[in-house]
Amino acid sequence: MDGDHYFTAVPGSAARTRPVTFAVAGHEYTVAAGRGVFSATRLDPGTAVLLRKAPLPAADEPGPLLDLGCGYGPIAAVLADRARAATVYAVDVNARARELTAANLAPHGGRARVSDPDGVPPGVAFAQIWSNPPIRVGKADLHALLGRWLPRLAADGVAWLVVARHLGGDSLQEWLVAQGWAVHRHASQKGFRVLRVGRRPAA
Repeated sequence: MDGDHYFTAVPGSAARTRPVTFAVAGHEYTVAAGRGVFSATRLDPGTAVLLRKAPLPAADEPGPLLDLGCGYGPIAAVLADRARAATVYAVDVNARARELTAANLAPHGGRARVSDPDGVPPGVAFAQIWSNPPIRVGKADLHALLGRWLPRLAADGVAWLVVARHLGGDSLQEWLVAQGWAVHRHASQKGFRVLRVGRRPAA
């Protein structure tokens, strides 16, 4: 074991990569993962539930789309493959995660934008935000993260979040509602909640 966490900005462990293969909606994906990033040996079960249960973007979805806390980019890879007219942003604080994501999204060329949180242009409003958020950073940091990015949704945009029930999925839903968001528990599977988050209709 090394001392790195998936939210470590610059992992100190050796950069050893390995392929991770998974299937979504009948399509198989193989991406490179590595030490010092989240779920480096397999597709995280929560991410798998999110990609299985949330409605994937349509082929003509114009975007832009955001994979928030992208890790090595499995969600971003699926979004870029499904919505081939959309720009897909992938954001992570972990430098190694960004390097892996950039490599995994290379086939999508200029439609893929991989950056740290400060690298996203301030004027971009997202049609969809997808995230398996970093629960283990702690409640205060998690709330700050979502408080920063959910307001970047377009007026009719939607965010899809997956959170383990035993790690606070229900309390996160309550917090989001208290912050003024319209939140619906879209699905539950294998101990995970898939939440649909959007803006409340104007009164």
